Amino acid sequence: MDVIAELGYEPDARAQSLRLGSTNIVGVIIPVIQNPFFWQMLSGISDELQEAGYSLHLTHHPLNLQQEANTLRELTRQPVDGFILLAAAKYLLPRLTDYLRKAARPVVEITAAKAEFDHVVHAYNGGTRALMAHLLGLGHRRIGFVYGTSREVQGFDRLLTYREVLEEAGLPHDETLEMHCGEALEDGYQAAYTLLDRPDRPTALLVINDMLAIAAMRAADDLGLSIPGSLSIASFDDIPFARYTSPRLTTVSGKAEESGRDAVRLLLRRFAEPGLPQQVVTTNVELIIRESTGPVDMPEAR
Repeated sequence: MDVIAELGYEPDARAQSLRLGSTNIVGVIIPVIQNPFFWQMLSGISDELQEAGYSLHLTHHPLNLQQEANTLRELTRQPVDGFILLAAAKYLLPRLTDYLRKAARPVVEITAAKAEFDHVVHAYNGGTRALMAHLLGLGHRRIGFVYGTSREVQGFDRLLTYREVLEEAGLPHDETLEMHCGEALEDGYQAAYTLLDRPDRPTALLVINDMLAIAAMRAADDLGLSIPGSLSIASFDDIPFARYTSPRLTTVSGKAEESGRDAVRLLLRRFAEPGLPQQVVTTNVELIIRESTGPVDMPEAR
């Protein structure tokens, strides 16, 4: 032991994993690296793994065929004990989903809907109802939706609930108020600009996530619209930037760090008891009302 201390010897982790059949490494697959919401999840995952004596191997899978082969190659080269997906497996490309099914290692998903493996689910449909009730209560009747996703099904929990609430309120479903776009900031900016640069513009915008909501706020400012005086904007995730925009952003918190920690706990439980039935944890989202939403100021929109 004195010689080990003197030489600063550290055991070879790969050799240990071959001997013990365990790597103490968890693979985390992330589809989007631009959105701080996923950074917050990673923070919760990393902290919980470290406390349990595990390390993290991060793989970026951007949900396009061009990168799928690279992702699979990376996953097969890096031995891990299990996986955490920051998206439902059904949203991934087929070859990657098949690999996870056949890998014979536990998988936990963080998702917005029912999922194939153990999962942590964000109840964003309930958050959407609360957000729509808030906007309707402020007198808004023309509510637009900036729907920016890489794959359309990713935000159906919010889009379909938005439509349902409008129908329940006796308001017509106007497809021209839904602007589908990509997930980049410029996509959100252009979508919001198009919606707002029209005579019958919406008096409020629902935006798929906070990052694109910030882009929408820029579009409104470029068109000379004050927030919330001329336009209300609300979104989802409650990323740290949402508290520092001007005005501060009304949003539905997805409790990202808590979700990350919950995912690790599910995975550790699966390691300890492989025969458990499917495990599901529901994260209770929270509507956070800030300064970006206010009463409608256009009489014709009441």
